[in-house]
Amino acid sequence: MPFILSPLLDTMIDLYGKPRSMERFREYLNILQGTTKEDMVVPVGNFNPMGKEHLLEKLEELKKLNAEELMKESLSEINGRIDNKLPSTFKVSIAVADDLKGAWTNRYTTDYDSKFKLNALITRNFCTPLFWTSETFSEELVKTRTLEYCLRTLYWLNAPKPQTLAQHIAQERFAAGKSFRKKAPECDFASLEQFYIQHKDSERYDIIFNFLYGDAACKELGFPAYGISDAFGGYKYAIASRNS
Repeated sequence: MPFILSPLLDTMIDLYGKPRSMERFREYLNILQGTTKEDMVVPVGNFNPMGKEHLLEKLEELKKLNAEELMKESLSEINGRIDNKLPSTFKVSIAVADDLKGAWTNRYTTDYDSKFKLNALITRNFCTPLFWTSETFSEELVKTRTLEYCLRTLYWLNAPKPQTLAQHIAQERFAAGKSFRKKAPECDFASLEQFYIQHKDSERYDIIFNFLYGDAACKELGFPAYGISDAFGGYKYAIASRNS
């Protein structure tokens, strides 16, 4: 089957159950690199190796929710749809990034990279649905998030890599249009569409980033703001316009 679950929750719960120390950091590196000491053999790059107690609590929440079993359901769903059209098998592992107390993790740039900078993962046949410590987990969230990240992998393999704003939104429409999402989140659709029409051919990172994440995220990072008041507005627009 093209997408298979590679369980990771128990490994990371065991890691974060240990004291925050250099020993834990070295164990994290051993998980990441295995015996190669050079390459990534387990995709744990979004985990903070020195994460605090709340990160362990969020992992245990996912465990109680049977998150990896829910992920298997999503993988069965997508495998049934794509009819073995992937060139090889992809291992799907849960990822949890700390956007509450993780000083080295920016919520917005990390989110962007997880969706649009996939080369390092895909060349190693990995797919890592990304969750956040600030989120309230649910069965629907786990299943939808898993499916959407698998669909991004599929899109990346079969379409031009997103360069323009329009290409970024095309990818997200593909991911949202074939996911479990039943309805689009509320957004200022008219304003977002006006911005999109004006800038859809732009390859400027600051414009694309602003559309996807909004003015507040851009100001936090020192980027120009172009009047997108809606946080994650571009993603909401992609979902709302997924059938266009």
